[in-house]
Amino acid sequence: MSSKKTRPEHDRIVADARRVRKQREQTYRERALKMFPWVCGRCGREFSGKKLRELTVHHRDHNHDHNPPDGSNWELLCLYCHDNEHSRYEDSAAYSDVSPDGEQDDALTDRPFANLDALLKNKK
Repeated sequence: MSSKKTRPEHDRIVADARRVRKQREQTYRERALKMFPWVCGRCGREFSGKKLRELTVHHRDHNHDHNPPDGSNWELLCLYCHDNEHSRYEDSAAYSDVSPDGEQDDALTDRPFANLDALLKNKK
């Protein structure tokens, strides 16, 4: 079998590559990179060339399906700041009686010392 590609096969490969490129450019990361300066929104580090892959898109509301065309739910963060942001979000969810989405957690409404003053008065 010949190692040379036939013209129709070559055209198909080029067309497929262009289609994949267009799909990739439509992803929220590609759109965000076109909209915003290539700077981390937290630490201010600038990115270009091969280092650009270290710049990520953070969804401010933590919902990866919420991708408005104006980019209002996105911010560009470096890998380190992005990781830190998600750690902070997880910590707030684990240690707060209010969930990160702002709803009260009913499981944490128990007040074991609510009547302590009455119990202490009876002991006197």
